[in-house]
Amino acid sequence: MSAPDAAPRRTTGLGRVLVALYAVFAIAALSRASVQIATDFHTAPLAYLLSAFAGVVYVLATVGLGRSGARWRRVAWVACSVELLGVLTVGTLSLADAQAFPRSTVWSGYGSGYVFIPLVLPVLGLVYLRRESRAA
Repeated sequence: MSAPDAAPRRTTGLGRVLVALYAVFAIAALSRASVQIATDFHTAPLAYLLSAFAGVVYVLATVGLGRSGARWRRVAWVACSVELLGVLTVGTLSLADAQAFPRSTVWSGYGSGYVFIPLVLPVLGLVYLRRESRAA
């Protein structure tokens, strides 16, 4: 018998959609950041490191939302909360002081370069997690 936190992935409904979206954003953010850091790091180190950080947060959210168990739920809660805080903070700072962000990040302008999905995604994730915890 497996441990409670090693339960199978969530495979239906909104959970499946969120996992897929987070996986796409994890791949996109980490790929973009890797190329930028490898080829142009000196131009905008803060922006590129923030994009890499966002990619790591997306990976944690993907795994946390995709697995069952209390530990993974906590990982998902923290990842979605950090993402929301990050997109609100970086979004505000990138608009208030554009010179601090000579290149955009995933979270710049509240995710405007990604059709504001980075702003909506953590809200959906947190709503999903709250709804799921109430149902349990």
